Amino acid sequence: MKYLWYAFLGLISLGFVGLVAAVASVILVFQYFGHDLPDYTQLKNYEPPIVTRLYAGDGRLLAEYAQEKRIFVPIAAIPDRVKHAFIAAEDQNFYRHEGVDLMAVMRAVANNVKNIGSGRRPVGASTITQQVAKNFLLGNEISYERKIKEAILAYRMEQAMSKDRLLELYLNEIFLGARAYGVAAAAQQYFSKSLDELNIAEAAYLAALPKAPNNYHPVKNHKQALERRNWVIGRMRDDGYINASQADMAQATPLQTALSQPSDVVNASFFAEEVRRELAARYGSESLYGGGLVVRTTIDPRLQDIAVRSLRDGLIAYDRRHGWRGPLQKLATVGGWKERLAAMPPMANLATGWRVAAVIDVSAQEATLGFADGSRGSISLDGLRWARKCVNECYGLGPEITRADQVLEPGDVVAVSKMPEGESNYELQQIPQIQGALVAMDPHTGRVLAMQGGWQYGISEFNRVTQAQRQPGSAFKPFVYLSALERGFTPATLVLDAPFVIEDRPGHFWSPENYSGEYYGPTPIRAGVEKSKNLMTVRMADYLGMESIAQVAKRFGITDSMPLQLSAALGATETTVLRLTTAYAMLVNGGKEIKPNFIDRVQDRYGKTIFRNDERPCTDC
Repeated sequence: MKYLWYAFLGLISLGFVGLVAAVASVILVFQYFGHDLPDYTQLKNYEPPIVTRLYAGDGRLLAEYAQEKRIFVPIAAIPDRVKHAFIAAEDQNFYRHEGVDLMAVMRAVANNVKNIGSGRRPVGASTITQQVAKNFLLGNEISYERKIKEAILAYRMEQAMSKDRLLELYLNEIFLGARAYGVAAAAQQYFSKSLDELNIAEAAYLAALPKAPNNYHPVKNHKQALERRNWVIGRMRDDGYINASQADMAQATPLQTALSQPSDVVNASFFAEEVRRELAARYGSESLYGGGLVVRTTIDPRLQDIAVRSLRDGLIAYDRRHGWRGPLQKLATVGGWKERLAAMPPMANLATGWRVAAVIDVSAQEATLGFADGSRGSISLDGLRWARKCVNECYGLGPEITRADQVLEPGDVVAVSKMPEGESNYELQQIPQIQGALVAMDPHTGRVLAMQGGWQYGISEFNRVTQAQRQPGSAFKPFVYLSALERGFTPATLVLDAPFVIEDRPGHFWSPENYSGEYYGPTPIRAGVEKSKNLMTVRMADYLGMESIAQVAKRFGITDSMPLQLSAALGATETTVLRLTTAYAMLVNGGKEIKPNFIDRVQDRYGKTIFRNDERPCTDC
C-alpha cells in the first residue's frame, strides 16, 4: 500500500512538473513571437480608405473613384441581422471568448492531424478578432508561426478595444468579391440596396462570402453559393438569431442579384473626368481614391442628354454631307454570318441604339440584314439615300442613290439604327470621322451644366472642350467691337466696308474679303456685328491697334498671349471652347467676371463641408 501511495505522489509530481513546463512553454512562445508584433493600438483610430462619390445636380450618382470600393458604416448603423449573419458564419462565440476560441482551435487541430498526408489545406479556427489582426496587421501567409502571432495579437486587441469596435473594423474592411470591400459596398454591388434594406437571405449571402468570394459567385457558382447561403441561415437559426419559420422562408428565397438601373447613374464621362482632375489637383490622389469625399457637381442630367444628342446629330449630319466611306468590315461569304458576327469584338464607338449587322441579301429596293442574335431586319431605299459615294477625298459626292445595291452588297458588315416606323426597318449609319465639342454654362454663376468633349469617351478621353486649342474664327469679332466701344465708338458709328490691303511682310500683301464677296461702303458698327463683316472688323482693328484688342482678349480669358497681327482680329488665334464660352457668358453677365466651375460642394467622410463654390457669407444658414 505504501508503494502505491508513493506512486500516486510521483504521478502528481510529474503532472505538476508537466503543468509548470507547459505554462513555461506558453510563456516562452508568447515572449518569442510577441516581442516584435505590429502596433495594434493604431486600429483604435483607424480610418479605412473609402470610395469617393460624385453626384449630379439632381442627386443621382455620376461616378465613383476608389482603389478599394468601400463605404464605411459605423457599427451602430449596421442592422442586427447583418451582424448576426456574420457572427453565426464566422465566429459564433465572438461575444464570449477573449480573442481565441479554444474549442474551435482543438477541433481544427484534430481535423488537421486527421488530414495529414491527404494534401488538403489546413483548417483554420480564426475568430473575428484574429481575422482583424490578419487583415490589418499580418497578411495572408499560411503558417503556424503566423497563426501564433495572430492569436497573441487577438488577445491583446481584446484587452484594448471593445467587441463592437472590433466587429466594426471587420465588417468594414473584409473583401467580399466583385471589388467590394465591407458589407455596405457589397450590399450595393450585389443587391443595389443599403444595409437596412437587406432581408435575412441577402444578409446570409454576404456572410457566406468571406471564406472564398470567388467560389460563391452568385452566377458562375450559383449552386455552391446557394448551399453556402443556406448553411449560414441554418447557423443563424441554431444560434437563436432567427426562428425556424424565418429560416425556412429565407432558404426558400431564390438567390438573385440586382444590378444598378441605368436611370440611377448619370452618364457624363468627359465631365466626370474633368472633376476628377480638379479633385486630384486640389486634394491629392490619396484623398481622391481613399478619402471618401462626397462631391456635388454642377451638371444638369437633362441638359447633358440634350447636349450629347445635339452634338452627335450635328457630327452625323456633317459626316453624311461628305458621303459614304463603305462598310465596317466585309465577310468573304454570307454563309455562317451569325457565328462570324458573334465572334467579332464589340465596337465601343457605336452610338446608343446602333447595332452591327451583316448584309445577307440586296435587291433594288432594300437590303436584308442579319444580327448576331439570329434576328433579321431590312434597310429600305429611304434608309440609305444619303449614302452617296465619297469621291475625291470627300470633296465631291457620287451620283444620287436610286437602288439599294448601289450602296450595299452581300457580306457587308454595317452599323444600323432602328427607324421610327416598323419593328424591323433600319437606317444605315456611319461612325463620323469628324469630332466636336459642346458646353453649356450658366452665364451668371459659371456653373457648367453640360459638357460633351467628343463623339464617344470610350474611344478618346481627350476632352475637346477643355484641352483642344482651336481658332475661334468669327466668334472672336464681338470682342474687337467691344474694344471699339471702350474707345468711344457707338453702335451707330460708321466704319467703311471696302477692300483692305496691307503689306504684312516685305513683298507680301494680305487682302481679306467678306464671305459674300460684296462691299457696302460706310456701315454702322451694329450691322458689322450682325452680318459678321470681315473688312469692317479688320479696318477697325487696324485703327484701334492690336494691343488694345489683345488686352480685351486677355481680360475675358480668351487667350493669354494673342499674336499682334490683324488676322487675329478675325479669330486666327487659339483658345478652347470652354474659355470662349466663359467669355461670352461674361458679356451676358453685364461684363462681370465669372469663372467656369464644375463643383458646387465637397464634403469629407464625416459630412463636413471642406469646399463650397459659392463664397457668399450665409451666417444664418
